[in-house]
Amino acid sequence: MTQSPLPAPGPAPGPGHGPGHDPEPHLDFAGTTPYEDYVKADVLTHLQEPHTDEPGEMVFLVTTQVMELWFTVIVHEWTTAARALRQDDLRTALAALDRSRHELKALNASWEPLAHLTPAQFNAYRAALGEGSGFQSAMYRRMEFLLGEKSASMLVPHRGAPRVHDELEKALHEPSLYDEALAFLSRHGCELPDEVLHRDRSRRHEEHPAVEAAWTRVYADPDHPLLPLGEALTEVAELVWRWRNDHLVATRRAMGAKPGTGGSAGVAWLEKRARKNVFPELWTARSHV
Repeated sequence: MTQSPLPAPGPAPGPGHGPGHDPEPHLDFAGTTPYEDYVKADVLTHLQEPHTDEPGEMVFLVTTQVMELWFTVIVHEWTTAARALRQDDLRTALAALDRSRHELKALNASWEPLAHLTPAQFNAYRAALGEGSGFQSAMYRRMEFLLGEKSASMLVPHRGAPRVHDELEKALHEPSLYDEALAFLSRHGCELPDEVLHRDRSRRHEEHPAVEAAWTRVYADPDHPLLPLGEALTEVAELVWRWRNDHLVATRRAMGAKPGTGGSAGVAWLEKRARKNVFPELWTARSHV
């Protein structure tokens, strides 16, 4: 019976690398660690400044900051997808939308620490928010603008922060992710009128029968090359809808129908938002297939 040849011997193990020895990590650095230099963990973990001694406020504060970080990532992905569609690079756009799908799931899971607050628990630190409210989040507003939910009035809260205001004003006038998707459809065989393709980008997207008809034609053909784009956008739309509903439920549990912070209508405003479909023609077209 022929035996397989033994592997050639390697170099003799050095100190700490022989049998029963684990390599030691590098622990001695001249300044901060490379991890700190890259992640800025010390900055992140010292941003929390609770205004009360209530332990629940720290959870609320950290959870909200985590949401802001997810908003930032998702804006990056949707901006990447919009730019790729503008360049007719469907593959890159779909990859960015797919990443954002996982990130939206993580964002939505961020509600879990707050989803079961009782009114007494929330009221224990609610006054610390003062006039602060989630609708004042500039990064969330950029998310909404990319979805086509444009509103010039939502720039007003940021007039005192010139850099933030300028970034939002720029985003207000740029094509949304959905605008770029519709322009992509038009360049790839779906006829759309000028009133859709050359509308005022600073205004909210409104449902249009020609857009519905275009998506209907896409979905009527199981092998249509634009079907993956429709499904990727639908995934995003569904997860945004789930985000809005999770926000609504968490708020309803914590404060009922009381007015929200920052002068908002609270639950009533969130209920109105939850009823709105993102990328509406992608949903109505399904009725015609």
